Amino acid sequence: MKHKGIEEELARGSDISIINLIDELLFCAEKSKASDIHIDPTMDKIRVRFRVDGVLQNAFALPRSIQSEIVSRIKVLSGLPTDEHQKAQDGRFSHGLKDSKDSIDIRVSIVPTYYGENIVMRLLSDRSESITLEALGFNKNECAKILHAIKKPHGMILVTGPTGSGKTTTLYTLIKMLNTKEVSIITLEDPVEYAIDDIEQIQVNPRAGLTFATGLRSILRQDPNIIMVGEIRDSETANIAVNTALTGHLLLSTLHTNDTATTLPRLLDMHIEPYLVASTFSIAIGQRLVRKICDECKESFKVSEVLAGSLKRPALSGLIAEGDTFYRGRGCDECNDSGYAGRVCINEVLVANDEIREAIVRKASAEELKNIAIKLGMVTMIRDGIEKAQAGATTIEEVLRVVYD
Repeated sequence: MKHKGIEEELARGSDISIINLIDELLFCAEKSKASDIHIDPTMDKIRVRFRVDGVLQNAFALPRSIQSEIVSRIKVLSGLPTDEHQKAQDGRFSHGLKDSKDSIDIRVSIVPTYYGENIVMRLLSDRSESITLEALGFNKNECAKILHAIKKPHGMILVTGPTGSGKTTTLYTLIKMLNTKEVSIITLEDPVEYAIDDIEQIQVNPRAGLTFATGLRSILRQDPNIIMVGEIRDSETANIAVNTALTGHLLLSTLHTNDTATTLPRLLDMHIEPYLVASTFSIAIGQRLVRKICDECKESFKVSEVLAGSLKRPALSGLIAEGDTFYRGRGCDECNDSGYAGRVCINEVLVANDEIREAIVRKASAEELKNIAIKLGMVTMIRDGIEKAQAGATTIEEVLRVVYD
């Protein structure tokens, strides 16, 4: 990756300005729409990588001799002790961007490694300020189901998926839709990623005894209408969350499960009574993020007999056939020859109804719950992904990569 400002600084040799170098690095990352910057020390250099559209790519190689100065500069910006080198440290700072009035929030994680301290910076520019469900990748039918669920005064709305699947962005989008002067909204997060006006946001702090479970108990005494819990991680939090939804609150949270159907057995595994899950569960949104095809180099192609044969698996039955038209990116300067630019989510939405609730009470398996939901009209994540690939939003390979790893 080439960037004039960084190359000019490196060319100054011993007269290099670390302050300017870090400024240029942050500017380049924001310009590249990177979500994370990885600064990894190795034996003979410092490897800098950007995570763009969920994929890490090499950006720069910096001289090993300036490693301690880079670490010190980032620690100073983050308000961290510069003389501590043996412990993991977490910090945060806001930084103005070059040639712009805008600033960006940056979350910093520093850990000691064999070759020195490793730095990962998460760039938290609020690109979700005006994002809608449609812009995230939900179709009209799914949007209608979600809107119906969030209009209820109580119940539990769960967003599921692995780390990095866009769950937090979806939750923030829903919270912004619900944010009116008539309701009190309180969030409990780890960490608070974006500040939202007129919402009480609390960051958990386990060292001070403020966990999701203890924080949720305290929140209930604050007279909220709507509560967002960053993640249901354990049985204690799950029990309080379910009882919160049962007592007249709308509760939104996330769970780490593979799909919507496994969400419900997961709650039962956390020792929640089936009748309580059935009474409170309103909707589960399962999602993954896939890279979008670059518009500048998009091209169509026909599925060959060989490709169609290689894609024969039960979940794809009837979705891909020889001769079907799909799309891909050739690679160009605009997308750094990757063929992709930006991301969109593929998803599935499972809505609770009498049949689903009855299945929950009798502890039906995830497979049975999924079949019931499909019979009732749920579009599975893999089907949604293939439909988006047919429409030219993403590629078959990308859908299979995120769904089947």
